[in-house]
Amino acid sequence: MADLSDKKINKAYNDMRSRSDESDTNWLLLDFEDERSDKLILTATGSGGLTELKELLDDNNASFAYVRVSYSNDKESQREKFIIVKWIGENCGVMRRAKLSVQAADVKRVLPVFSIEVTAVEKNDLNEENIVKRLRNAGGASYDGV
Repeated sequence: MADLSDKKINKAYNDMRSRSDESDTNWLLLDFEDERSDKLILTATGSGGLTELKELLDDNNASFAYVRVSYSNDKESQREKFIIVKWIGENCGVMRRAKLSVQAADVKRVLPVFSIEVTAVEKNDLNEENIVKRLRNAGGASYDGV
C-alpha cells in the first residue's frame, strides 16, 4: 500500500479542482520519498500542462501525476478533464514496478475525480493529442464528427 499522508497532496488536489481565479495550477506530481519507501510526497505542481510535467519525469523513478487537460470539440465549447498518469521510467527497479498497480489504487482513492488513467513508460506516451482522443472517446457521444 502507498502512504499518501502528505497533507500537501490534498491541498494541491483541491487547488487544481477549484474554479478559483487565484490558481492556474493544472498538474501535480507525486514521487516516492526514497527508493525503498512506499510514501508518496508532492514534489511539484505547475501550470504548463503535460509539456512542463514531462520535463520532470525521471527515467529512474516511478511517479504519479494528476493533470487537467483542456480541449474543445468545436469553436463554441471548451472542456476540462482530469487524468491520472502512472509514470514508469525505463530504469525503474523491478520491486517498484511490481507494487505499482496496488499503489495506483491507493492514489485513485486520494485523487478520485478523473476521466482516464494513462500509463506512460516513455515521455511520448504523454502526447497531448493522443490523450485528447482518448478523452473524447471516454466522453461518449460526439455529434460534431471529431
